[in-house]
Amino acid sequence: MREFYSLLSFPFIIISPEEYTKLNICPERIMFHSENKFPKRFSSLIRPRVLIILTGAFIAGSSAGLISHAVSASFPVSSPLNEASSWGLSFRREGARPEGNADINELKQYNAYYAEDTDEKVLYLTFDAGYENGNTPAILDALKKHGAPAAFFVVGNFIEDEPELVKRIVEEGHIVGNHTMTHPDMSAISTQQSFQEELAGVEKLFQDLTGEPMVKFYRPPRGVYSISNLAMADNLGYATFFWSLAYVDWDQEQQPSREEAFSKLLPRVHPGAIVLLHNTSSTNAEILDELLTKWEEMGYSFAPLTQLTGE
Repeated sequence: MREFYSLLSFPFIIISPEEYTKLNICPERIMFHSENKFPKRFSSLIRPRVLIILTGAFIAGSSAGLISHAVSASFPVSSPLNEASSWGLSFRREGARPEGNADINELKQYNAYYAEDTDEKVLYLTFDAGYENGNTPAILDALKKHGAPAAFFVVGNFIEDEPELVKRIVEEGHIVGNHTMTHPDMSAISTQQSFQEELAGVEKLFQDLTGEPMVKFYRPPRGVYSISNLAMADNLGYATFFWSLAYVDWDQEQQPSREEAFSKLLPRVHPGAIVLLHNTSSTNAEILDELLTKWEEMGYSFAPLTQLTGE
């Protein structure tokens, strides 16, 4: 069982020391929790599930500045409602929806989603787009070939730097969602005005470019959120989107192989999944056509996020 979280601009995974050695993931992208950071009261909406105890050899070989302290597995975590949490998942059974920090009904009261509660084999494809490195055109080609709609959650600089690519995304029927103007820790923002400014900057860039208002779909940078943030987004008319399926696809120096990607994305797919992939992944660009074919052969179809929200 693993859990996806987010750090910097990417979701990440809590792994065993053996997996760390195998994958050679840089330490900065592994999350460690210090015992003194665990509050005493429990909130059902913010409850990271499983942590690992690192081996002595791993700790000895890591920088003291990167590792504060590891805590034992299954430690119940509580948090005040305004404290930040990273979105996480617990996969318990192949082909079944994983458990998240919050369940579908808990998120729904804030117009937030991580999956659809359905037995229908439908998938919602999403891509986080912080910048462009040449892989997005191939991703769009694969989506077009399969008639698969997707949502691209973009940071402000993506619109500024890649206007023609944004226009293509829109012209081919995909949603452009809001991933904030500067990709900050939104949970550290305490006022509705400051929260709105991060989203409004992207809205303006998008409307100036396309002449159309931006769909009010939002994904928190790094998957970090708080209850107050969910409420702020809802107050602004935004739906917030987490995810129920992702894999380690963000590290440009350690891109997964085709086989590694399929070993995560095929057995963990489930009805109603919101899939998170990164537009910067060369692996995604190479395998997306084949991946979509395999999912179709498993009986899955693809739908836009507007179907999930009823818009």
